Amino acid sequence: MVIPDYQSIMLPLLRFGTDGNEHSLREAIEGLSEQFGLTDAEKKELLPSGQQPRFNNRVAWARSYMSKAALLESTRRGYFRITQRGYEVLSKNPSGINVKFLEQFPEFLEFRAKHREQEETTESTETETRQTPGELLETAYQKLREDLSAELLKTVTECSPSFFERLVIDVLVKMGYGGSRKEAGKAIGRSGDEGIDGIINEDRLGLDVIYIQAKRWQATIGRPEIQKFAGALQGHRAKKGIFITTSDFSREAEDYVAKIDSKIVLIGGEQLSQLMIDHNVGVTPVTSYKRKKSTAITL
Repeated sequence: MVIPDYQSIMLPLLRFGTDGNEHSLREAIEGLSEQFGLTDAEKKELLPSGQQPRFNNRVAWARSYMSKAALLESTRRGYFRITQRGYEVLSKNPSGINVKFLEQFPEFLEFRAKHREQEETTESTETETRQTPGELLETAYQKLREDLSAELLKTVTECSPSFFERLVIDVLVKMGYGGSRKEAGKAIGRSGDEGIDGIINEDRLGLDVIYIQAKRWQATIGRPEIQKFAGALQGHRAKKGIFITTSDFSREAEDYVAKIDSKIVLIGGEQLSQLMIDHNVGVTPVTSYKRKKSTAITL
């Protein structure tokens, strides 16, 4: 089934606390996941950031919103209990609880006035109203990142082969390979000489080296090209290589590297642009936002 949105979780969560006992958020997540019949894959599905399961995030937001409306109360960090108002709401047997329902309570209206969320505006789409504020923030971030990635890949595809090779070295250095930029890239002949474009130290001490092939191509890289690279590695008695391209790799190429003795890592254009963003190569940070959550305070 589709993972329920945070508003659909509100009423089941309120009913979960009808025994009047204090419950942990973890108990609620486990109980509601069973109630909704979520599969193991759905329970483990992560937000775009990869930092938290999507269902856990939605249960937490459902609890937060109902706490703002005084249907639930936080008893201590990570724990909650139903309130008298919560019991009164359930006694009326509502068909559902959502943000509009909660707006009947003055505490929630005060909260909304201070923290008006984008998904509740008249311009919001049906998809947006299913998302928690945290999910909306992550969705917007991922969209910006995807647009930047596409722009970077287009620029890299149009650069010269020599510039692309230097760019590849810059990315690897920022990832921690090779020590300084001066020490990192050692060119071997011209581009494509013996199937090798450069070598880089695997670590700062130079205990091992990695051979590099950089292809500024638009066509899909097939198995023959990877076989040539693997042969070049054998010619240098090397066991490790990185094949980087602005395009992508065929399934046959990926299957081939999985079977051979040499360790060859394939990096396509999409992954390369993501690595450039992650390690600030060809990009400049503009604004940084940090999401924070409350922690226990000892008075």
